Amino acid sequence: MRHLPHVTLVPFTEELLPAVQVWFEHAEVQRWLGGPDWPAQCLRMRGQGIGEIFRGRRVLRDHTWVALDVGRRPVALIGGDVYDSGPELGFAYVVDPARWRQGYGTAALLAMMEHPDLADVVVFKAGIEPENVASTRCVTGAGFRPDDPEPDFEGIVHHRLRRDLRAS
Repeated sequence: MRHLPHVTLVPFTEELLPAVQVWFEHAEVQRWLGGPDWPAQCLRMRGQGIGEIFRGRRVLRDHTWVALDVGRRPVALIGGDVYDSGPELGFAYVVDPARWRQGYGTAALLAMMEHPDLADVVVFKAGIEPENVASTRCVTGAGFRPDDPEPDFEGIVHHRLRRDLRAS
């Protein structure tokens, strides 16, 4: 396995919004996640779905972090909802387009899975469109595998990683 860059996760805040929002001006980021309002909407909606049922699972809490490189510069945004099934974290992420193909996506995924706020999470799950080869490579590099290689009814392949907390 190649050497991955070191990242540190910090909570996503209004102060970090300008640095992250510019990534959503990139056409590929918009194709997969949406436009520049996506990260601002993430901040506005923080905590709003807690207790609700989504696809048969209750939302317990949400988390969103910005991954910083060794120079404390933002390189990725990652986060999602923790559900009562597992518990399970369903998440999304984006890497600064200027940092693509440098290992920051996989490094951010690994840092997220080791974050103390997710110590109780057993299952991590990301839904990725099959055409999004770069994102699929990031999750595969972090140990994820598809539940089913065929896309679901929404055209999404769900990648999952299950960890054994007894070994921790």
